[in-house]
Amino acid sequence: MMKFKGSGVALVTPFHADQSIDFDGLQKLVELQIQGGTDFLVVQGTTGESPTLSSEEKNKVLETVIEVNNGKLPIVYGIGGNHTNALEAAFKHLPKGIDGILSVSPYYNKPIQKGIVAHFKAVASFTDLPIILYNVPGRTGSNMSVETTLELSEVANIVAVKEASGNMEQIMDIIRLRPSGFAVLSGDDNLTMPLIAAGADGVISVVANAFPERFSQMVHASMAGDLRLAKEAHYDLFSITKMFFEEGNPGGVKVALAMRGLMTETMRMPLYPISDHLRSRIQTESQRLLGSL
Repeated sequence: MMKFKGSGVALVTPFHADQSIDFDGLQKLVELQIQGGTDFLVVQGTTGESPTLSSEEKNKVLETVIEVNNGKLPIVYGIGGNHTNALEAAFKHLPKGIDGILSVSPYYNKPIQKGIVAHFKAVASFTDLPIILYNVPGRTGSNMSVETTLELSEVANIVAVKEASGNMEQIMDIIRLRPSGFAVLSGDDNLTMPLIAAGADGVISVVANAFPERFSQMVHASMAGDLRLAKEAHYDLFSITKMFFEEGNPGGVKVALAMRGLMTETMRMPLYPISDHLRSRIQTESQRLLGSL
C-alpha cells in the first residue's frame, strides 16, 4: 500500500502544564506537518505517549487530527497490544478518515515467532484496513525475524513494516525478499537516508515533528536519488536526532516544539523532563536549524 511512503511522522501529544491535552497545540502541529512536506501522519504511536492516554482521550486526539487534516494526508492510527483477543474490540468503532493501522509486535509476553505470526494474522482478521507491522525489539523484548515479516507480508491487508530493529542486514534482507507492493519503512531517523538508498520506501519519524521541512527534504531527495542533497540534509539533522533520543522520547523533541511555539514540554509520568544540560544543547541546535529554514 504505497500511500504509506515518504516522510511519515509519529505525532506527539501536546499537553498543558496541568497534563491535560492541548488540542490547540495539536492543531498547530498537524498544520505544520501539512505545510512542511510530511507525506502521512501516525496518531497514537509510542511518541504520542499512548500508554498514558485513556480510550476517550485517544479517540478525541484521533478525531481532532482527522478534522484538522481534512483529507489532505493519509492517517495511520496505532492499535496494538499483548492481549491478542482483546484487540478486536478496538477495531469496532473507528471513525471515518483512517487510512491504515500501525500495530506493534506483542510486548512483555515475548512470544516465539509462530506466536507473532498468529497474533498478526488475528489482528488482520479484525479489520479491512491496511496494517503496518511495527518491529521495535528495544521496546517489545522480542525481534520479528525476516522470515516472520515475509510470511506476514503475504496476508492481504498487511501492507508494510516499520522496522526499528536497527539491524541493517535484517532490514535489507526484507527489502530484498519482500513481495511487490509491500513497503519497508525506517523506524530509526538516523538510518532513514541509508535505508532509502538501499531500497526502503520511507520512514515513520520523530524528528519530523519539529523539523518537517528539512526532514521531508532529506527523505524526498533520498527517494529521488539525489544523494548529494540527501546526505547534506541527513548530516544537518544528525546531531539533533541523537540528542532527541539521548534521555528518552519524546522529551527531546518536545523541547524543540516548544521553541517553535507549538506546545509546552510537558509529558505524563512515568516519562520525566530532560536535563537542563541536554535542553540547552537541543535549544542551541534547534536555533541553528530553524535559522536555516
